[in-house]
Amino acid sequence: MAVLEKIRVKFGVAASIIIALGLLSFIVDPSQIISSLQSMSSKNDVGEINGKSISYNDFQADVQEMTTVSELLSGSSAQGAEAQAQARNAAWQNLIYKHLFVRKAMDAGISVGEAEVVNLTTGDNLSPLISQNPVFLDENGNFSKDQLSAFIQAMNADQSGSYRIYWNYLQNSIVNNQYSQKYNSLFTEASFVNALDLRNEVADNNNTTDVNFVMIPYGYQIDSTIVVSDNEIKNYYNSHKKFFRQQASRDIEYVVYEVVPSATDIEATRQTVADAYEEFATTDNVKAFLLKNSDRSYSEYWYKKGELNTVSSDIDNFVWSGDAKVSDIITKGNSFFVARVMDTRMVPDSAYVKHILLQGTDAAQVADSLVNEIKKGENISNLAASHSLDSGSMADGELGNIGWMTQSYMIPGFESVFMAKTGEPFVLKTQYGTHVVLVSQKSKPVEKKQVAIFEKESLASKETFNSFYAQANEFATKAAGSYENYRSAVQELGVYSHPVNNMLESSESLGSIANTKEVTRWAFDNKAGKVSNIMTIDNNYFFVATVKAVHKEGYATVNEAASVIRQRLEFEKMGQKVAEEVKTKMAGQSSLETIAESLNASVSSQSGIAFSSLNSQGLDPAFIGALSVAPEGKICGPVVGQVGVYVFQVTGRDTGAYYTEDDAKARDAQYSSYNTQMIIPVMMDDAEVKDNRARFF
Repeated sequence: MAVLEKIRVKFGVAASIIIALGLLSFIVDPSQIISSLQSMSSKNDVGEINGKSISYNDFQADVQEMTTVSELLSGSSAQGAEAQAQARNAAWQNLIYKHLFVRKAMDAGISVGEAEVVNLTTGDNLSPLISQNPVFLDENGNFSKDQLSAFIQAMNADQSGSYRIYWNYLQNSIVNNQYSQKYNSLFTEASFVNALDLRNEVADNNNTTDVNFVMIPYGYQIDSTIVVSDNEIKNYYNSHKKFFRQQASRDIEYVVYEVVPSATDIEATRQTVADAYEEFATTDNVKAFLLKNSDRSYSEYWYKKGELNTVSSDIDNFVWSGDAKVSDIITKGNSFFVARVMDTRMVPDSAYVKHILLQGTDAAQVADSLVNEIKKGENISNLAASHSLDSGSMADGELGNIGWMTQSYMIPGFESVFMAKTGEPFVLKTQYGTHVVLVSQKSKPVEKKQVAIFEKESLASKETFNSFYAQANEFATKAAGSYENYRSAVQELGVYSHPVNNMLESSESLGSIANTKEVTRWAFDNKAGKVSNIMTIDNNYFFVATVKAVHKEGYATVNEAASVIRQRLEFEKMGQKVAEEVKTKMAGQSSLETIAESLNASVSSQSGIAFSSLNSQGLDPAFIGALSVAPEGKICGPVVGQVGVYVFQVTGRDTGAYYTEDDAKARDAQYSSYNTQMIIPVMMDDAEVKDNRARFF
């Protein structure tokens, strides 16, 4: 238990150090999902990695291991939705390493031996995951083999198996890191730029071109004489099929009824606030009143002028104008507010705080003793080194220094530091233990006020809720059966149908409405033309949806890709046609000015164009490539670009020396780094990894 308490303390007081892949809890009731997974078909797999099917149960087992580690460190199993999602991502990453990356690394001849792992975990060449792990640091913040040994002994005696899970997690992370470092080094060392390539790279960046040119833009109107046949579209599709790979998606339409309070509901809320106004204005226990009656709880925050604008500008104006203590009822949207000024003081924005953390039955006695020593002149940092359980607070390099605290950057329980006297140590207690605290500096105090805010938002009554449901039910009844019925209901009832194209299975929102996973799941479980029953989201929105089209995972069909292909081919043909017209009109012309006149265009100029910077100059790559090799002084073109056709004349070239070999090497290093970052994504694409987590979460 002592080791467990040490782990929690080290990860609880200061900012937690998240090592390796991230340790986050994930809580779910498996019975809610398992009941629907009666078969062993691939539809019920979380995914497939390198040919290995990942079942829901196997995935949950991996997530649960991370949950155990997180609970061991934090002492809490309470986690929000964001933390749950991060836990699933970390578990998925582990599986990618296990079934794909490590195997590919081994195929490349890379290995991580048992003796190597022992050396990295308990030997002379410790991994940073061990040597920098707060669990294995002594009171001075240094790695301690004694702490490591104590953990291993506790692990062997731990009946729950939690310590073993954590140790296995560390070892697995270390092994993965070793494989990653070794495999990445293959790419880093192989990314060799020889002397000739380096010289060419420097020259490409230092050699620039000045040019005069005429550009005939395509515009956005396609020439009606340009025709793209179905056969041309099909041939292009067959030649470029790899560009039309797609994720599974759905095209849907939906009608949504948002439940909003009626005028009657809003007036009832205003009356509720009015009835409680006098009690709020006079009660001695404002905190209890707000807890019982208000949507907003009591806050001891000290507000500066202007800060309450985030709640209501009328509240801020009231608080900082006049001497009245309680405002009238203030209306903002469907909410009503009453503000009561509780106190006014000169309060600093920040305080520099030092502390010593103590725990145990004698913590209070030890704290009093340390306060006396500090008052006698003893340095608090020296005392923190020998007594504090918090080895992570070392602002400005001194142990015990938490640093500058503000109201928004505050350890819970330390709020009193703003009122504390500078240089006088005192004792306070928090959820972490007993603290000896010293405020060494403060910013200049400014006038601030504590304000209690009685807030009540108007909510839809049962009658209002039912009226919106009745509207949704009328639409659903008329729309039932087919897409045609859905469209007829839209026209008949005069409602707006929201179109959504290419909605992915991972989609969790529609427009500004969040938590619409139920609509997404329905769409992926139904065929084109189906119409849903009413789906209630957050008890505040009624959805009726229809599936317009189903796009399967793999390659888009020719019909699905036709519009994109047609547009591309039309522009290609447009470029060819414009180029032929330009070529005809420029025949016999001897200057860009006369060519521009015949084309009803103007001559433009650009200087300092470098071939190596194709995307940074706002010019067509085809144009830049052509002028980089064109003879100086000669009229060249036409060149077909992406946005128009060019006729140009190189007017000069210059060779600088501002781009050096060091610059070239730095950019090559960036490319190499990018290549290593793409290793796993490319592996996943090559192995056709299927990630079906969105079906379940």
